[in-house]
Amino acid sequence: MGEKEEKICDAAPKYIFSCSGAADVGHISDLAARQLTRMGAGNMFCLAGIGGNVESIIEKTKACEKILAIDGCGVDCVKKTLEERGFSEFEHLCITEFMEKGKSPATDERVELIVQKGEKILA
Repeated sequence: MGEKEEKICDAAPKYIFSCSGAADVGHISDLAARQLTRMGAGNMFCLAGIGGNVESIIEKTKACEKILAIDGCGVDCVKKTLEERGFSEFEHLCITEFMEKGKSPATDERVELIVQKGEKILA
């Protein structure tokens, strides 16, 4: 990570981890997390670093104020990855509670629905 990125991550007390899977709902999860970050609701953080047990990412995540896990579908990869590393205190949002996997292209309206739900959770 560059110095500028490091400072942005350090300043964000709320982290957002999202699915970035191949399905449409994974795409929506990723886009919503990025939009929430641009809005300042939280900071999208590296789920691969959690899964890879990267010490600096694990430590920063332990120190954050709030975690939002956005899963695309009920397989719950984000939730399971966080739990595998010992995280239990986080909010969970699953896209397939609001739309159907494989039948929900990533439209602005669908992304905005998830952004609104994520924003309420992070507030």
